[in-house]
Amino acid sequence: MTKSEKPSIFLAEQTPLSLTFLVFSGSSIMCVASTVDPLRAANRIAGETLFDWKIVSTDGEPAITTSGLPVAVSGRFDPAEKTDVLVVIGGFGTKTQGGPALLAAVRRVARSVRAVGGVEAGTWLLGRAGLLEGHAATTHWEDMEDFSAAFPGTDVRPDRYVIDGPIFTSGGASPTFDLMLHLVRSRLGMAVALDVASVFIYDQARAATDAQPLVSLGRLDGYDPRLAQSIRLMEAHIDEPLTIAKIARRAEVTSRTLENIFRNSIGDTPGAYYLRLRLNAARRLVLDTRLAMADIAARTGFSSASTFSRTFAKTFGDAPARLRQK
Repeated sequence: MTKSEKPSIFLAEQTPLSLTFLVFSGSSIMCVASTVDPLRAANRIAGETLFDWKIVSTDGEPAITTSGLPVAVSGRFDPAEKTDVLVVIGGFGTKTQGGPALLAAVRRVARSVRAVGGVEAGTWLLGRAGLLEGHAATTHWEDMEDFSAAFPGTDVRPDRYVIDGPIFTSGGASPTFDLMLHLVRSRLGMAVALDVASVFIYDQARAATDAQPLVSLGRLDGYDPRLAQSIRLMEAHIDEPLTIAKIARRAEVTSRTLENIFRNSIGDTPGAYYLRLRLNAARRLVLDTRLAMADIAARTGFSSASTFSRTFAKTFGDAPARLRQK
């Protein structure tokens, strides 16, 4: 799919746009809602159906989200059905789901539609179908490193969402909402987009190129800006932890002042919070990947696998290998 085959869907246009959402079990219900609900609200505000969609699954059965709630579908994914846009919504397990027949079907649809999108882990399916070669794309920040390794021909960016010609991708529920607002704004104008945002009391719109944070601090209202700066430094140095003194220097405070800021805001010391941040990142890698424990230890800043295992067990009550077995 080249970048100049068909006019972008992100341009002013009043004609209805038809979308097919291919939802996989293991998706987040918030990702599904963030994709569909802004378009529903836009139709209501516009007083006409300017976004027309259907939700499908690979087998025609409801997709079961991570919360256990099923997503009703209109049927099985059929590559012969006409649509303007195909959007793949995925979550846990999607990176390995879909055999050759499904990938071929996605490639077939990509040749005829105006745009193809991947939401969160749905981006993996686009990559495996060969649609991201030579394109820029993003996925959820937890998968960024593995995604880059799996698709070396893709310009993988840590952005909230990426639009590259006929391909668009987003990194999670909130970035997907931002992406859909951008689609509404591009096609129907800023006034409609603001009305849509108001329906959901949503004022978190970000630029596409804003980096995906490991720790969501919302609007940061009420936070000491030095706290936010320190946490961003910590999350940027998970694999090679900075000393608390170095973090304090970069935040332009003393170590004692930084400790007071953390205690007053979070109720913990900077060191304890930093360790928890690293251990939470490690826990996700233990549960959601098959990486060797030594690799996980290295990725999360531990000097050895044994040190990592002891610290992990002390925090979570089980050694990482045992937790993975469970």
